[in-house]
Amino acid sequence: MSALAGKRIVITRALPQAPALATLLEAKGATAILIPAIEIVPPQSFQPLDKALKKIQSYDWLILTSVNGVTALRKRMDKAGMDAGLLRPMRICAIGPATKAEIEKQLGLKVAVMPEEYIAESVVAALRKQVAGQNVLLVRAKVARDVIPNELRKAGAEVDVAEAYETILPVNSAAKLQELLEGERPDAVTFTSSSTAKNFVALLPKNTSPKDLLQGIALASIGPVTSETLREVGLRVDVEADIYTTEGLVAALERYFGAA
Repeated sequence: MSALAGKRIVITRALPQAPALATLLEAKGATAILIPAIEIVPPQSFQPLDKALKKIQSYDWLILTSVNGVTALRKRMDKAGMDAGLLRPMRICAIGPATKAEIEKQLGLKVAVMPEEYIAESVVAALRKQVAGQNVLLVRAKVARDVIPNELRKAGAEVDVAEAYETILPVNSAAKLQELLEGERPDAVTFTSSSTAKNFVALLPKNTSPKDLLQGIALASIGPVTSETLREVGLRVDVEADIYTTEGLVAALERYFGAA
């Protein structure tokens, strides 16, 4: 029997992506509780992305850093009546296996580069020696770290950044979270991005310290960047995945509860 059997585990990722993690947890006998800390919405303006799409054939590289970015790009291309085949001449970099899978599924394209670790710094390490004098399009969220564009520019690339979506605080999640913490409390809360970490704190009731509210609940991070953000917002990190995927996160939780 899995160490996760009977555990109540909160998923804070956006609802469209939550079922994949929920399925993994439920396969281990856990109960998945969906309380999204982020909601994916269109950016205030599609102008940068539309401008990039108009000159799409001028780019040598396309970098996609999330499943949400792939979906948003496909939808914007569909709206403009553009075939995904227009992207085929470019070399494509995906930040991790989930993004790679969506590029293949939604765009029907092959991924040329996927870094060993699924973080921005590894994207830079994988591309630094390949992009000098080349044009790069980075499609990402409105609020994101600037590691990739800054470092690739230093490496001699011309980099355009196009916002394809942004994340906001879901309307009903604060009330759901408060009700959960006042009732049958969960055993763990999972965080799959820095955005989920930052927004989760904003969802917590304001009259009690996060440390007190979350006492006895394991806080689980998908990787070092998310862990760093959790610490920055005043939360501890009890569990960190070795492999920065949802599968890695579930495995880390299983080890944690197995050792408890």
